[in-house]
Amino acid sequence: MVFWNQKKKRTTAKPKTTASISKPKVGSVKQELNIPPQPKKTDIPKPNKVPKNENVKKQFLKTFNQLTYRHRSWDVWRDFIIMFACSLSNPVDKFHYEEREKRYLKIIKKYNKREQERFPELAAYVVMALEENPEQDFLGSIFMELNLGDKSNSQFFTPYHVCELMAKVTEDDVVAVVKEKGYITINDSCCGAGATLIAAINEARKQLEKVNLNFQNHVLVVAQDIDEIVALMCYIQLSLLGVAAYIKVGDVFTQPMSTDDNGENYWFTMMYFSDVWTMRRVFHSL
Repeated sequence: MVFWNQKKKRTTAKPKTTASISKPKVGSVKQELNIPPQPKKTDIPKPNKVPKNENVKKQFLKTFNQLTYRHRSWDVWRDFIIMFACSLSNPVDKFHYEEREKRYLKIIKKYNKREQERFPELAAYVVMALEENPEQDFLGSIFMELNLGDKSNSQFFTPYHVCELMAKVTEDDVVAVVKEKGYITINDSCCGAGATLIAAINEARKQLEKVNLNFQNHVLVVAQDIDEIVALMCYIQLSLLGVAAYIKVGDVFTQPMSTDDNGENYWFTMMYFSDVWTMRRVFHSL
C-alpha cells in the first residue's frame, strides 16, 4: 500500500551535438580583428644626473645669498672666510688663540641669530665639496662666480685644470726626493686661493700612492700672499685636505719669510701639528 505519491526526479536532457566545434587559429583571429603589429619598445634616455659637487655649489650659493639681504656680498664673504679660518686655527694654534677668538666674536655679533646659523652651513658645504672632490679649487671658483675678484685687488684665479697641467709638466720625481730627504716642500709665494698648490699636492699624492706612501707625512706646503682673505682661503682648503702647511699674510718683497718672524701673521694647518711633523721640527732644531 502506497501512503504517498513518490515524486519522480526531473532530468534535463543534454542536446545532442552532431557537429564538432573547432578552436579558431590564432592567426585567423588577428586577421579578423585587424590587430596591428605592436611597435618595438625603445629605451628613453635618462637625463644626466647633476654631479653632487654642483649640487653642493648651488646649495652654498643659495645659503650665501640669504646673508646678502642686509649685508654686502663682499662683507659676508670676508667675514665667513675669517671666522672659518679662526675656527680651524684655534683648536691647535694656542699662540694665536686669544687674538683670533676675539676677532671671531667681534665679527659674529654683526649678524642676527638666524644669520649666524648660516655660517656653519656654509662651512659644511665647503667640507662636503672637498671631500667629494679634493682635486679642485672650490673657494676660488665660488669667489669668481660671485664676481668678488674686482673688489679684492682685481684678483683673477687661474682655472684648476690649467694648474693641473702645470703640475704634471713641472713636478719632478717626488718618490726619489722623499726617499732621499724624507719629505718634499712645495712653495708658492703668491698662493691666491691655493689652486696651484692643490694641483701640485694631488700630483705628489698620486706618485706617492704608487709606492704606498701617505702624502700627509711627506709633503710640506709653504705659501704666502699679500691679500689676507685669499691667503685664508688657501689656508682653509689646505687644512680641510689634510695638508701640513703654513701660510704667511704679507708682501713677499717687503715682508718675506725669515727666521726672525714673530709668527704674528702665520697660519698653521692642523696637520702641521701632527706627531710626524712635530718630530721633524725637533730634529731640525738640534
